Amino acid sequence: MMSFFGSGRQMAIPPVVKNIIIINVIVFLLKWLPLGLADLMEQHLALHNFGTELFKPHQLITHMFMHADWTHIFFNMFAVFMFGRILEQIWGGKKMLIFYTLSGLGAAVIHLTVSYFQLNNMTEMASAFFNTPDYSTFNHFVDKYLPGRPAVQLTSFMQEWFYKPDDPSFIPQANEYVRAIVDHNLNMPTVGASGAVFGLLIAFAMIFPDAELMLIFLPIPIKAKYFVPIYAVLELFFGVADFNWDNMAHFAHLGGALVGFLIVLYWKKNQFRIN
Repeated sequence: MMSFFGSGRQMAIPPVVKNIIIINVIVFLLKWLPLGLADLMEQHLALHNFGTELFKPHQLITHMFMHADWTHIFFNMFAVFMFGRILEQIWGGKKMLIFYTLSGLGAAVIHLTVSYFQLNNMTEMASAFFNTPDYSTFNHFVDKYLPGRPAVQLTSFMQEWFYKPDDPSFIPQANEYVRAIVDHNLNMPTVGASGAVFGLLIAFAMIFPDAELMLIFLPIPIKAKYFVPIYAVLELFFGVADFNWDNMAHFAHLGGALVGFLIVLYWKKNQFRIN
């Protein structure tokens, strides 16, 4: 295993992986260089939620080439390089491209499906507040659906209403805050290749179960057959917990892993080949 992963030949970047990385870097630079393209690219290429005016079918693919920041693209492309090059050398370019694309598509569909139900719950809670506005419902809504910590202005408003919960003069402003939070969540885009990357990760673990992997912040070697299930359980926990400070698309990660798992299982069972 050490000679397989460490030889000069295996460190070479095969064509599909190389082009995935190049395209991602080009798209990232176009977005972040001062060219005035950032908003336009996010509007048309990022993945938007079902039921919003911004959603377009092509975003199921294009969102995989968009990234939020340097850290986001670095870790995703590092994973594509580490796992994708080995898998492409085993499978070949066509099979690698099919696997990567389907894992990313599956991740997007599962993410959008889960988001659809989560956003429905949000709009139902918002409607319940509009119908019978009160401080308790407002506080719960803000705590659950406002990403990050409330701004100073909102915190001050909530404190004032807390001391006068029966004062109806707070309701119009509260309605505006709720509408703003709903609009923000409905139009929050998803970007990144993480779903496809999780597909690569689980494929690697299925093919090389005894290979040792390490997290950068936890430099302890763990065999892939243990590492991946532990990682998946953590993703499921954070996805279900839905902490308002957490902006990771955990169900997209799980979706990519699930699709990747099913594809490798199918290929192993049917000895699928592409010439």
